[in-house]
Amino acid sequence: MAVVAERVDRLEAALADFTTSVGIEFNKLYNVQIQTQKGLQRLQDEMREFKQEMHAFKDEMHTFKDEVRADQEASRRERIEMNRKWGDLANKLGTMVEDLVYPSLARIVKERFGQEPRDLVVRFKRRLSDGRREEIDALAVTDELILLNSTKATLRSADVDGFIEQITRFREFFPEYASLPVVGLLATLSVDDSALRYAERSGFLVAAVGEEVMELKNRVNFEPQRWV
Repeated sequence: MAVVAERVDRLEAALADFTTSVGIEFNKLYNVQIQTQKGLQRLQDEMREFKQEMHAFKDEMHTFKDEVRADQEASRRERIEMNRKWGDLANKLGTMVEDLVYPSLARIVKERFGQEPRDLVVRFKRRLSDGRREEIDALAVTDELILLNSTKATLRSADVDGFIEQITRFREFFPEYASLPVVGLLATLSVDDSALRYAERSGFLVAAVGEEVMELKNRVNFEPQRWV
């Protein structure tokens, strides 16, 4: 009986150790499972937040794209409007001779030279037999002189030089006026002092927009050159 009791005691002790070991391992496994579940829950929460942020980002991207499209459309409309305005301005400048210079020519000739023009011509064109062409913006003819006009939206030094060349060609293209001296008149919307001084040194009258449509901007005692 003593042997049996001893064996039973050992068995009970072994069972107790086993139970304790199993309990410890179970607790470890349980704790690992709990931590895993918490990790999964955090991952799910983070995934949910990420999805929400992605939805918000997509909404922001849609808004951004809409704004970009709106800006592009506004820019396109602005370009169209600007091109229209430039076209209108070009058309206005294209009729500057007819609208501003021509109505002022007779008055300028009368005030500056005390003479009445017998001929006023706009867009005077001539083609020679060799194919060369010349166009005069405006022309006023009196019994004593010819007032030859070149009109520029903005007067530059190069325009003054070009006008000198045009005057030297004038009699070749319009020999019917060979007997009269030529006075040059540069007309522009506005003129700065440097361009005005350069034009005067070259012997030209200069007219720009003033109180009476176009008015002379030269010095009071300025005497224009007469090309003969």
